[in-house]
Amino acid sequence: MPAKRYHCPVEVTVDLIGGKWKAVILAHLKEGVRRYGELRRLMPDTSEKMLVQQLRELESDGLVRRTVFPAVPPQVEYDLTDEGWTLVPVLTALYEWGEKRSARTGLVIETP
Repeated sequence: MPAKRYHCPVEVTVDLIGGKWKAVILAHLKEGVRRYGELRRLMPDTSEKMLVQQLRELESDGLVRRTVFPAVPPQVEYDLTDEGWTLVPVLTALYEWGEKRSARTGLVIETP
């Protein structure tokens, strides 16, 4: 199978963090290690299926690390890999732009 071809560097970034939830997950993880339940509470508008799918893709792409602790019930934590941390400036820029856009347009950002 031939390697995927890109025609613009932005395509590479969007291919990895595109979609509605991946950048949001990464933004939450840049604040520190999160358990699965915490991510669910922070993202009330996403389904469990979607969150699990997006986390698996981010893990597969090497941006997120999943750690399972032997406990009953199992405890699972997610955090950024070294490669994931390289996205922090991008995520910070997206966050700050969203804050400014919200202020300019009167959008209200609800915190869970």
